[in-house]
Amino acid sequence: LRLLPQQRYLRTERAEVSALERKRNVLCCLITRILKVEKQLHMDNLVFRVIDACQKGELGPGVQFLSFCCHSVDVLSCILHLLNQGYLRRQEGRPHVLEY
Repeated sequence: LRLLPQQRYLRTERAEVSALERKRNVLCCLITRILKVEKQLHMDNLVFRVIDACQKGELGPGVQFLSFCCHSVDVLSCILHLLNQGYLRRQEGRPHVLEY
């Protein structure tokens, strides 16, 4: 039995996965912070606010992070994740309006 050295591409994959997880966590934090303040918001407005915050590098008042590029698909994916986890809910009769 001979152990082979770890392949470089495996380390690269792990780094990419870690970066994606960090990005998802930041997006989820932004979504919940915005909805905590607004209480309810149209899904489109929420997406635009999160994208704007990502470009400016602002997590909230006084909290800065490195800005990064995010797309509406990234934000919508995080919204669906938070809906499935029960952190967000849709308004009855108005499913496009989200509440925290």
